[in-house]
Amino acid sequence: MTAAAQPPASLRTGSLRTRTVVAVLVLLAVLLGALSVAVQATLGDRLRTQIEDRLRDRASAAAALVGTVDADDLADRLSMQGLSVTITTSDGGSVEAGPTPDQLRQGPPDPAGLPGPAGSGPAGSGPGGSSTDDTSASGSGTAGSTATGRSGAQVTITSSRVTAQDRLVTLVSRLSDGSTIRLTAGTGSVDEVLGELRWVMLGASAGFMLLAAGGLVLVVRRTMRPLDEMTRAARSIAHGDRGRRLRPGRADTEIGRVAVAFDEMLDAVEGAERQALEAEARMREFLSDAAHELRTPVAGIRAAADTLVRAPLDPLEREDLAVHVVRQAGRASRLVDDMLLMARVDRGLELALAPTDLGAVVRIEADRARLRAPGLRVRVRTPDAPVTVTGDGDRLGQVVGNLLENAARATGGVGSVEVSVGRSEDEVVVRVTDDGPGVPEAERTRIFDRLVRLDAGRDDRSGGAGLGLPIARGIARAHGGELVCPPGGATAFVLTVPAVRAAGAPAVARAPLAEAVRSRA
Repeated sequence: MTAAAQPPASLRTGSLRTRTVVAVLVLLAVLLGALSVAVQATLGDRLRTQIEDRLRDRASAAAALVGTVDADDLADRLSMQGLSVTITTSDGGSVEAGPTPDQLRQGPPDPAGLPGPAGSGPAGSGPGGSSTDDTSASGSGTAGSTATGRSGAQVTITSSRVTAQDRLVTLVSRLSDGSTIRLTAGTGSVDEVLGELRWVMLGASAGFMLLAAGGLVLVVRRTMRPLDEMTRAARSIAHGDRGRRLRPGRADTEIGRVAVAFDEMLDAVEGAERQALEAEARMREFLSDAAHELRTPVAGIRAAADTLVRAPLDPLEREDLAVHVVRQAGRASRLVDDMLLMARVDRGLELALAPTDLGAVVRIEADRARLRAPGLRVRVRTPDAPVTVTGDGDRLGQVVGNLLENAARATGGVGSVEVSVGRSEDEVVVRVTDDGPGVPEAERTRIFDRLVRLDAGRDDRSGGAGLGLPIARGIARAHGGELVCPPGGATAFVLTVPAVRAAGAPAVARAPLAEAVRSRA
């Protein structure tokens, strides 16, 4: 069992405007989201860095006061900044002051406290404010976290370590006298600032997206206007306005390329329609002429046969009628053969391509013409060297034989015919000239139409049906050449065949007449 044939996929025809607007809005939303995340991450890192810097400043100030004030007083001063302070002395004692870490996670106890730039906290407020100012001043006046107490002992910060976790930032500093200062600040204020910023950016992004959507609708509508014009033009052409074209001002843009392709398609469609109508007219004319041509021999055969059957005839009359039947039957048979050959020429001849000496072909056909018309004087002029072309020898001989038969018919079988073969760089030329009455200038193109015969050729005994020259031209064009009747005084037919074919041509090649005509044009 064979699988059922799948129907061809249909073209997706969603609204281009909608898809464009939605795609741009989605892209803007992604960009705004990425911008919001980048701003929050950058601002959050900056605020946390400021908290760490404040803690380092407080640790430096505390180191400057070690030995000047006791540990309890120092812890109280540091805790007034909203910090959780733990001081471990060198003898193992511990002093704690300020809010606990759990209280710091819930938010700063004083809105005016951390975070903030160094020196912007409430250092000078509350009890002991002047002492806090002294602490800050001492911290800012110490170079390299080095201080000298009242006793003259120099205390420095030997190491510091900062950790951040669970909305807390902790700085642990070890001093040169063996004591340790642990300062902890909450980051709740940072989270509040980032949360407010998030809502602000969300609202601003929503407003921006609404404005962008409205602007995009207007811009896309204006941008897609050429497509609406193309649609109207296509519908107008479908309703009969076949001469209408878009004719874009610029052909290097997307819409311009589509418009150019649209115009080219319309030109091709109109050309195909015109060719179809012309072909139909030619076919009707051909069928009419063919029926007319066949009617004459068939009518003669019918009349002769009827006479043979019905009338009493003597042997001589019966023989004449029988000869007439045979002659008319042969004429009808040749006409049918020519029509079949003409159909094969139109469909595309199968040519047995091979290297062929065209001079030898001409000499053979000239000998045959002398046998068919003994009174015909045929003179052949060919080069001494072989004139080789890549073609079908039998078909080329058919063309030359047809031209010699036409010359014999035009001269009544007793005239002079000259056949010359010449070669140029690109093609081989065969010229057939006779001394007959000639072809009128106005008829030199029409004689290659089907079933066209000049008045001088309308002799029933000649057997011509007006298909010999069209068949000969079709064979010449199938070889990539041409057959013409050039203007001039004498009757002459010129056959041209390419002297050189493409390398590696197959032994049997199909040469459609339509392609040969286009390549020749």
